[in-house]
Amino acid sequence: MIGLGPVATPGAPLARRNPVAKLAAGLVFSFVLVASLDPVAPAVAITVELALLPLFGIRYRVLARRALPLLAGAVGVLVTLVLFAADRSGPVLWAAGPLLVTSGVLVTALGLVLRMFAVALPGVIVFATTDPTDLADALVQNARAPARFAIGALAAFRLVPLLGLEWQMLTMARRARGVDAGRNPLARLRLFVSTAFALLVGAIRRGTRLAVAMDARGFDAGFPRTVARRQVFGPADWLLIVGAAVLAGGALAVSVTLGTFRPLIG
Repeated sequence: MIGLGPVATPGAPLARRNPVAKLAAGLVFSFVLVASLDPVAPAVAITVELALLPLFGIRYRVLARRALPLLAGAVGVLVTLVLFAADRSGPVLWAAGPLLVTSGVLVTALGLVLRMFAVALPGVIVFATTDPTDLADALVQNARAPARFAIGALAAFRLVPLLGLEWQMLTMARRARGVDAGRNPLARLRLFVSTAFALLVGAIRRGTRLAVAMDARGFDAGFPRTVARRQVFGPADWLLIVGAAVLAGGALAVSVTLGTFRPLIG
């Protein structure tokens, strides 16, 4: 079966924690970092995340592979700010006609890119150390989430890898029918849009069939359901959440101490 299974080393201290606790800790850690626009706080947060990575049982190479899509987002943020940033303060580093790159632009871009990584990495770590079935069970038992929502989230985890396979199948099918963009960039863009639309239609159809199947099995009946595997939420899980809040607050404290803190509001 193809799935987004955990890649952590079995028996890692923090990987064994309750899935809801890990999810809550990641949300708390990310939410606190959104309060600042400076690059210092997210840089400290990324350092802490990488230092704690062995406790989650994840190798750095595995994390880099799973966080690879973030690089594309970082490049997009950097290019957008360099072209359209309103703050052009600071010494001019490079100028080419209307394009003006200053130190203020680079500091703002660096802060946004680092904050994007600092906010996204906890999510990558959580889902790389959590079995989707355990997450669904924990949502129902510990977070009191509706069974319909929890099982729907589990199904989404299981079906996400199929999107890549369907993309390959659509591409090969069109190529077999002689539909190929060649080296024409406009044709490639048009083919990409049409393939993405076909993939979206297929995903909607699959989701509709899944919803009907869940209704037929009584997931929206309102009756209590039994669980096969017990998910325990203990003191160590609460400690993980509190520790995440303390570490995020410490990153902001370092920023305030160094005088680089820039609040998001105000």
